[in-house]
Amino acid sequence: MPINSSVPDYELADTVELTTAEQVRAISDPLRTTILGLLHERAATVTELATAVGRPKSTVAHHVKVLTDAGILRVVRTRRVRAIEERFYGRAARMFYVGLGRQGPDGMLPHDFNDFEVAAEESKPAYDAGEMRSFIRHARIPEERAAEFWQQVDRLIHSFDQLPRSGDTTYGFTVGLYPIVDYPTLPPTDDEA
Repeated sequence: MPINSSVPDYELADTVELTTAEQVRAISDPLRTTILGLLHERAATVTELATAVGRPKSTVAHHVKVLTDAGILRVVRTRRVRAIEERFYGRAARMFYVGLGRQGPDGMLPHDFNDFEVAAEESKPAYDAGEMRSFIRHARIPEERAAEFWQQVDRLIHSFDQLPRSGDTTYGFTVGLYPIVDYPTLPPTDDEA
């Protein structure tokens, strides 16, 4: 399989913050997230996307329209095929962020789709085959340190996102950072008390 070193093959913004409920709902559908993932490699037509996901062209066209209307996809180029203008769709950005704890102009944002639910479903075959790499760690740290750590993770996510597309296997990469209100803590030592 050839290496696509220019990922993807069209210009796009590095990041876009999703600020409306419509945008968050648009990316919360599993088929739409798959379409977004495919468009990381290169721009594609509705026909190519339908072939890749094994769904009817009309179904994929509907999902592409939802993403386009939300400003998450855009037409990046066209070509004439007989009397029809064929559109190639691409992402508006490499990364989309949902403003944490923010309210959009049209009211409260819905909860972002559950990345861990998607990852759990996708990773089950790898887990069953003993091919899954994962870990979980806990640290009692101030909120500021958690924010600093997440900036480091964000850089790693961008690095993973920009890897040249090659090989025969697609890998998923899921990370999360979340507060745990009832995690046990040791009592203070005699020196701390």
